[in-house]
Amino acid sequence: MHLLEIMANVIDLDVVEWKVIVFVCFFVFLAGLIDSIAGGGGLISLPAYIASGLPVHMALGCNKFSSALGTVISSLRFWRNKKVHLKTVVISIICALIGSAAGARVVLFVDDYIFRIILLVIIPVVAAFVFLKKDFGTINQVKSLSQKRLVIVSALIGLGIGFYDGFLGPGTGTFLIFSYALLLRFDLITASGNAKLVNLASNLGALIMFLIHGQVYFALAVPATFFGIVGNFIGSGLALRKGSKVIRPVFLIALALLVISLILSLINKA
Repeated sequence: MHLLEIMANVIDLDVVEWKVIVFVCFFVFLAGLIDSIAGGGGLISLPAYIASGLPVHMALGCNKFSSALGTVISSLRFWRNKKVHLKTVVISIICALIGSAAGARVVLFVDDYIFRIILLVIIPVVAAFVFLKKDFGTINQVKSLSQKRLVIVSALIGLGIGFYDGFLGPGTGTFLIFSYALLLRFDLITASGNAKLVNLASNLGALIMFLIHGQVYFALAVPATFFGIVGNFIGSGLALRKGSKVIRPVFLIALALLVISLILSLINKA
């Protein structure tokens, strides 16, 4: 089926039970809410699409469709409130695209089982650091860094997290926020704004491929996307108003979801 034929059947709700639509929309809303604040929304929305009965590849396509369009809204809100550091974001996006391609290439030859085990060790350490360091991400100190360090670290964040996104993926936005706050000393609001734009770039790239190959089921993805946009709008507003007070706890929730997701994936693979 060609892309134009697929687009012509965007509204085809008769073939989807309303209970399924309500179920998916609720979880996509929740995913958008969490993702716009601290990343990790895909850990909620993707299982919901899969639980609806969609084939895995189509569930991935629908998830990219709703998350990409939802992220546009949260990105714009952070941008309009000047909570994005443009120079850092541009460098990271370019390097993330390179890193993601490399990660996707390497995963063809390496079993990701070991990588998941490593993450199960790293994530509790990250969570403990954020929990114990009460002032983490409360003050924006990026101006204290030299321009050379800013460029180099931004590139390394893009390459490293981009590689992870291409290799494994879950929690990419959460790791971006942590990296920007820890390594470049951004406050959590700006770190979250930066993460949104970098994540948006990678999501749009993947979405284009899913659209070309007809792996987006619009009858479910379109209504779910509306709720995802609402979730992103509310979540980004909370992040901008409450700052680290709301981002820190949601960040820890996202890490917990990532741990649960990894454990389940290891059990299923065993």
